[in-house]
Amino acid sequence: MTSIVGLMPMRRGSERVVGKNTRPLCGRPLFHHALSALVDCAPIGHVVVDTDCPDVAAGVRQHFPAVQLIERPAELCGGDVPMNEVLVHDARLVEAELYLQTHATNPLLRSATLAAAIERFQTRAGRHDSLLSVTPVRKRFWTAAGDPLNHDPSVLLRTQDLPPLLEENSCIYIFPRRLILETGSRVGASPLTFEMDPIEAWDIDDESDFAIAEALYQVHRAC
Repeated sequence: MTSIVGLMPMRRGSERVVGKNTRPLCGRPLFHHALSALVDCAPIGHVVVDTDCPDVAAGVRQHFPAVQLIERPAELCGGDVPMNEVLVHDARLVEAELYLQTHATNPLLRSATLAAAIERFQTRAGRHDSLLSVTPVRKRFWTAAGDPLNHDPSVLLRTQDLPPLLEENSCIYIFPRRLILETGSRVGASPLTFEMDPIEAWDIDDESDFAIAEALYQVHRAC
């Protein structure tokens, strides 16, 4: 059994950015960037791509021959299928003590950050059953009912002095095989949060995100 397996599920369809996983970003298909980070992360012993996209599968075979391909079954290909169901399917096929899942839509993710998250989780595994990456946000938040969430309107603190709210950024999830198979969830009852820089955590959901990601990559990674 491999100790740590890196998982990258990639569905063919995309409602907001057509063909985004294979669309070029700074001269390479989008999925190449995050997948390279997984492959180059030393603590990860094996990398798996789960996909129903022939173009993704062909690209993996050509450029990442050591990566294992899983053909996603038809019943898990719909846009309304929860990611947890896909991960349960993959965990049943590929045994590991731990899984680290990321997304193709995080092109600025670094292998060093993945390794740091793994180390953090392994040193605190006795207190936490999973890990998820987060981005600290220091802004004034209100509920729909008009109640302040993280600030006192009568004490106008600078935004940089506000207690942060933590945004789940979908870059990194670490979970043991037992958790995903027994509960059907990648996040357990006592998750460890792993803070990331918001630039590295940039996620592509729509066309403007794609344009910003390319600009950030040009500045921070150099195309």
